[in-house]
Amino acid sequence: MYNHLVALRNRSKNAYAQIDVQLKRRYDLIPNLVETARNQAADANRRVSNDPSNATTMTSLVTAESALSGALGRLMIVSESYPELKANQTMSQVMEELGSTENRISFARQAFNDSVTEYNISREKFPNSVIATACDFKAAALFQIDNHHETITPKVSFS
Repeated sequence: MYNHLVALRNRSKNAYAQIDVQLKRRYDLIPNLVETARNQAADANRRVSNDPSNATTMTSLVTAESALSGALGRLMIVSESYPELKANQTMSQVMEELGSTENRISFARQAFNDSVTEYNISREKFPNSVIATACDFKAAALFQIDNHHETITPKVSFS
């Protein structure tokens, strides 16, 4: 039972590592226009990387990611207003990469949440719950964005 809980906890950490890879990719693509939100999100991501099961750091990551998504949305609105920016090949490539990265983040987040759910269910089942309590296997937090408007992937089309 103990080994099973360890395996599940490590799977959830690995699943978070996949989110981490995609978030770092996103941070690298985002221009300086949203640098502050990007830096806050990157800092929150570093804290979560140390302990993906920590609910407090996960909440700070979700808040920072929400702010970053809002900043990205504003960037898209600005880019739509300037035809010369829309026609810029580099900007188009960055926007295409951002769209692809947003999809990768969604898939990685889903895999992480599946892994965390499996771990949490296992640690709550009897007799695992006895081992989990005795060995301090804490519940892991899901990576959820609570506000519906924050879950919308930024539009990256220049058509």
